Amino acid sequence: MARELLLLRHAKSDWDSDAASDIERPLAKRGKRDAPRIGEWLYREGLVPSLILSSPAERARETTLRVCKGLDYKKRDIKWEPAIYEADLETLLRVLGDYGQAPSILLMVGHNPGLEDLLRYLADDDLDEIKDEKLLPTAALARLEMPDDWSSLEAGSALISRIVRPKSLK
Repeated sequence: MARELLLLRHAKSDWDSDAASDIERPLAKRGKRDAPRIGEWLYREGLVPSLILSSPAERARETTLRVCKGLDYKKRDIKWEPAIYEADLETLLRVLGDYGQAPSILLMVGHNPGLEDLLRYLADDDLDEIKDEKLLPTAALARLEMPDDWSSLEAGSALISRIVRPKSLK
């Protein structure tokens, strides 16, 4: 397993904003602080993605752009993927399948419950639950070792290397 998938849930959003719709909801102050931490951690770990796919929702866009600053990744190279917004497991598998021969490191920025469902599927539910916490709280990143071909990913086809949460990076 030489290829990696990084699953990043968007950072904390601002529920009190004046956004007209869910897709327009921006990041909260905490989200603006946490997203760059993840980017800087990825850079320190040598995990600069070959490709970044992100939901176009405002909170995911802001997260992606702030992570990219820490990675020195060009924003023009980000692929804004509408299918990731409000995606279920099947949709996310289809998006990944479009990159059947994907680059060595792919970062997907999206939303729950879809990302957690994808993580559980790929890891075949072999995950230690964190008591009283979500598997992927806001701005959490899961690092998975993946098979070479993503065109038809099966349950349990990935190995989790690590799950990183911003509060552990203070």
